[in-house]
Amino acid sequence: MPQTLTVGQLIRQLQTAHSDLPVYLAINPDWPYAHRLERVVAVSDAPQGAVYIAEYGQAGVLPPAVRTELEWATD
Repeated sequence: MPQTLTVGQLIRQLQTAHSDLPVYLAINPDWPYAHRLERVVAVSDAPQGAVYIAEYGQAGVLPPAVRTELEWATD
């Protein structure tokens, strides 16, 4: 079931990683590539306030271990 990730949930998950590690976005289980991130923009206009993370281009194929952790098929 899809779920919207909140800023608080994202921060808690990121706190377990080393602060110098690069961050990538895994986009599509059928075309598993890693994508670079560029900027974070917060829009606080009610009622549609949200945080947006801008994608900055493809960084390569998503490693099989990452696809396994995300429960995406690796064939």
